[in-house]
Amino acid sequence: MSAETLLVILVVGLIAGWLAGQVVKGTGFGLVADIALGIVGALIGSWLLPRLGIHLGSGIVPAIIGATLGAIILLLILSKALSAARVTSDGRGQWGVVAGRVRTATLMRL
Repeated sequence: MSAETLLVILVVGLIAGWLAGQVVKGTGFGLVADIALGIVGALIGSWLLPRLGIHLGSGIVPAIIGATLGAIILLLILSKALSAARVTSDGRGQWGVVAGRVRTATLMRL
């Protein structure tokens, strides 16, 4: 792989990760993670889109569009997984559990 190819992959990943972060709000992972999400999104997009019968063509713009769509899918999956991990079995978020324990401890002291 040449240095030019690597540079193009990184630029496409950066643009796709940034665009996906703008579309899916509340998932700010930072510049390095955005590049990684864009590159993984490009892999997802290049695998998934042809299977759905969507062919964008060749060139840098279709590559950015496909990578962005893949990164959006990845961000939606990550945000759902992270939000599900934060909610406990009783339906309250992490801070709701802490507040409930503090309230219980305070009532037990009275």
